Amino acid sequence: MESIELLLKRQSNPALAAPAPVGEQFTNILKAGMRVPDHAGLVPWHFTIVQGEALATLANIYVDAMKAKGITDELKLQKASKMPFRAPMIIVISTRYQTHEKVPLKEQLISAGCAAHAMQMACYAQGFGAMWRTGDLAFDDNVKAALNIDIENDIAGFLYIGTPTKVLPSKAEKSFEPHVTFLS
Repeated sequence: MESIELLLKRQSNPALAAPAPVGEQFTNILKAGMRVPDHAGLVPWHFTIVQGEALATLANIYVDAMKAKGITDELKLQKASKMPFRAPMIIVISTRYQTHEKVPLKEQLISAGCAAHAMQMACYAQGFGAMWRTGDLAFDDNVKAALNIDIENDIAGFLYIGTPTKVLPSKAEKSFEPHVTFLS
């Protein structure tokens, strides 16, 4: 696959199953996450890998976080408990903010987001599917604490990774014209 094709054709695929990437394919995904724009070379991100039995651990983390917020609706709790099993692997991309006079926290969060995107692209380039998700649980302090993410840091996303179980129709190309202005 040529680079430009990768950039123009990539799309998220939520229909994921085993196998997840292993060996060099997995290493390539992590390396791609490390190659993103990073002002001052701060590396203000961290990757937490969730797979195998750890998916059940993450399910319990989600349910416990919801209960801590007072959510008792059994259907909502059951839905949360199933979320990690949407794919055989999840990479949680979080920030590790650094104090720097020229690199604001917002820019560091954007770098972590770039890492998530680069890893998703690396999945697609190697024939895997990936879905970048956030949602309320990405912003929950109990989830962060259970994942050993300091409260002052952020979860940029949960990257669900696996082998696509169905081929999705290609998404319509979005026009860039309404989103571009040429300064004169």
